[in-house]
Amino acid sequence: MPMFMYQFSYTPESWAAQMKSPQNRLEAIGGPICAAAGGKMVGGWYCFGEYDVVLIAEMPDNQSMAAIALAIGSGGAIANSKTTVLMSGAEGVAAMTKAAATAKAYRPAR
Repeated sequence: MPMFMYQFSYTPESWAAQMKSPQNRLEAIGGPICAAAGGKMVGGWYCFGEYDVVLIAEMPDNQSMAAIALAIGSGGAIANSKTTVLMSGAEGVAAMTKAAATAKAYRPAR
């Protein structure tokens, strides 16, 4: 199954609500929402920087991951998010091999 990285940052209001009632939202929400869309949560972490949380999920397809992003995004608790498709090392090498053959059909504008 394809792997995805979903990163998001909370709104100030969401942080305030979580500070009033601290809990590990990754465990409470991550696994169940991935399962509801047909996949599973591989792991999740709180982090510093541009995003507050990163979730790694194994999902059957793009639509399933998009369903998670849409469901979470529509709830109003996050300010922004980003979804990234992840490839294994073998998939990356296969892409490089295919790119070498595909590049022969490409001519940049000059």
